[in-house]
Amino acid sequence: MFAFSKARPKLEFDRRAFLGLLAGAFALSATAPSVAFAATPVVRGASHAPKTPGEGAATTEKLVHVERGTLGVTLTFALANAPFPMAGTPYEDRSVVVFVPAHYRLPKHGRVDALVHFHGHNNTAQGAIEEHALREQFTESKQNAILIAPQGPVRAADSSGGKLERAGGLRRMLVELNHELTKSSLKAVLGASATSGTKRFGTLCISAHSGGYRVTAACLMQGGVEVTEVYLFDALYGGGPSFRAWLNGPGGKRQGRKLISMYATPPVRANNFSLMAELRSDGIAVLHEEHPGDLTRKQLTDGRAIFIASPLDHGSVAYRHNNLRDCLYASQLHRNETSDWFEHKTEGRAIDAR
Repeated sequence: MFAFSKARPKLEFDRRAFLGLLAGAFALSATAPSVAFAATPVVRGASHAPKTPGEGAATTEKLVHVERGTLGVTLTFALANAPFPMAGTPYEDRSVVVFVPAHYRLPKHGRVDALVHFHGHNNTAQGAIEEHALREQFTESKQNAILIAPQGPVRAADSSGGKLERAGGLRRMLVELNHELTKSSLKAVLGASATSGTKRFGTLCISAHSGGYRVTAACLMQGGVEVTEVYLFDALYGGGPSFRAWLNGPGGKRQGRKLISMYATPPVRANNFSLMAELRSDGIAVLHEEHPGDLTRKQLTDGRAIFIASPLDHGSVAYRHNNLRDCLYASQLHRNETSDWFEHKTEGRAIDAR
């Protein structure tokens, strides 16, 4: 099973600042992002996901779809601790999509590094994976990790995170997923990339596009697991106090937490500038890239609070310039393949379009 720390971080600044942050940490904006996908993505395997008879109910067969490709294997699980269904919401799809790259090899210590990605409005987990080239970017980063994409509100202008907004929600989902990944039956499915020897969780990062900000902020505040890095792709519509509190927490100083926030649209830009000012007032060094490629690869790697202006539109910011790939290259995840990405690391970062 994954082993997570249950300790809740305590903020390490003066009492007045602490109380202000604590009051705002859960005030996550419910305002819908103003830009959403125009196209309805195709969801492979969504029809294979059975409905849950009740919250937290057990199911007999949770692996409901397998998609093999040259990049790796994509698994769709139907989990009781997925974000939905949840009482009071209309969403029934309990899918959690997992991509295991072909180059993945379970480390001898048995800890699995992972990126959890939350999709935005009017989309699906599978749709975001395909439309935003998440598998391609993940593979190109050469990180020895897996990609986890929980299904949020299906094709809806809704930022809610369902059960993942409850205390310990992220922990429960990952523990259940770990149980599935440790099954010996996955050896035949994944081959050399099998995860059946999994012992516990390693480094965890979260990425979010658009409306995925809200569930991301909730997971940081009360998910029950340590999150090392967060990447926001035109997603800071709200939740600023939570991201600020997370960076200022003891894990931020002791364990090197990192936030990378890319902004493209006016409301998100305004919120990014506000958060930059607040973090500077907290004594956190802020890096701000106002023109594409101004920051070096070393700065992207070593920085703690990084804000990047993107010339792209809202739907393209997660993939057109391979932004997720570069975040992963510069992350604290563990790579098992050589890479030339860090050559000329002190020069301006080259931007290559997809």
